[in-house]
Amino acid sequence: MTSTIDRFAIANRLAGIPPYATAQLEVLRAAAEKKGLKCIDLGIGSPDQPTPPEVVERMIAALRDPSNHRYPGFKGKESFRKAIADWYGRRYGVDLDPRSEVLPLIGSKEGLAKLALAFINPGDVTIAPDPSYPVHHRGTLLAGGELALVPMRPAREFLPDWSEVPASQLARARMLFYNFPNNPTAAVAPREFHEDTVAFARKRDLILVHDLAYAELAFDGYRPTSLLEIPGAKDVGVEFHTMSKTYNMAGWRTGFVVGNARIIEQLYRVKTNMDYGLFGAIQDAAEFALSLPQSHVDALVALYQRRRDVVVDGLTQLGFPVIRPKATMYVWCPVPPGQKAYDFVADTIDRTGVVFTPGTGFGDGGEGYFRVSLVADEPVLQEALDRLRQAGIHY
Repeated sequence: MTSTIDRFAIANRLAGIPPYATAQLEVLRAAAEKKGLKCIDLGIGSPDQPTPPEVVERMIAALRDPSNHRYPGFKGKESFRKAIADWYGRRYGVDLDPRSEVLPLIGSKEGLAKLALAFINPGDVTIAPDPSYPVHHRGTLLAGGELALVPMRPAREFLPDWSEVPASQLARARMLFYNFPNNPTAAVAPREFHEDTVAFARKRDLILVHDLAYAELAFDGYRPTSLLEIPGAKDVGVEFHTMSKTYNMAGWRTGFVVGNARIIEQLYRVKTNMDYGLFGAIQDAAEFALSLPQSHVDALVALYQRRRDVVVDGLTQLGFPVIRPKATMYVWCPVPPGQKAYDFVADTIDRTGVVFTPGTGFGDGGEGYFRVSLVADEPVLQEALDRLRQAGIHY
């Protein structure tokens, strides 16, 4: 007897989620390597520098501590939460209660995704910019919610205009995600934009979520604003951080969320049902990293600034009208006229072995752009630019 049931049919919550851009790039890269090309991967934003050796040594010592061999506490170690609160106080002048306004995460990505599970029901709406980091969308879709996507246009320096949210969706909106300095556009937002966003969220009774992953990677004297520096922000919002970028701990999977205690409590409830918290030894190492001197951050910023200049200068010489970003580890660049983002990236990989990310990997609003990740040394970046030149790739 033949069954008519497809037991391997995917859940509806997955059906509307497109493949992750990184997975598509891996296929293109594999095809190029099969042809004999040695690829230069400037697609995924994975820091190429090693974790500071002092942090590694602290981790080794923590691994030998038997207390870290047991299940970690759901809320994280008290000492780590206090270190996070102290870091916020030093960095932004923001007071946080480490008992209720700080929660360690297994990387900020998992927290960003799980937050929607705490607040979004089918039919609810999350507001987010387009383009944006995919996880700002995907948590809502997995929860059965809908998206109100606000375009990020070059005419507005890639700052979304929240007034563009249709009234029919605004009436059902519960959350607003945003991210500055921005991935993928590398745009930055003035303090006034954050103030306006907080006012918008308060007026509409929205949960406000700010992803500040690139807080420390800022150039030319620019200083990013924390959401929690804005008066009244903590009444409605939370802010996510990662140890991946500033401390080159991407593979360690550690981050944290801070801000409104009621919002954090509900994320905590989701996490207690889905994970056991962050490995204790990693917490010890991350706590130590937050105490590193500012000279560590300054050296890292200088490295990325040099890389930025190599890429921007090289693309400019090839005719690309690229803006020199003030922050992040990315360069956001228009594709040549008449080309689609994915087609341009696929062709570039096929002809040169240089891997970029198509802007459409971050939403339909990324059409017409590609993103360059500054995750290689200057000579390698220069080689990538030379390959473009030799292949006749220009704007």
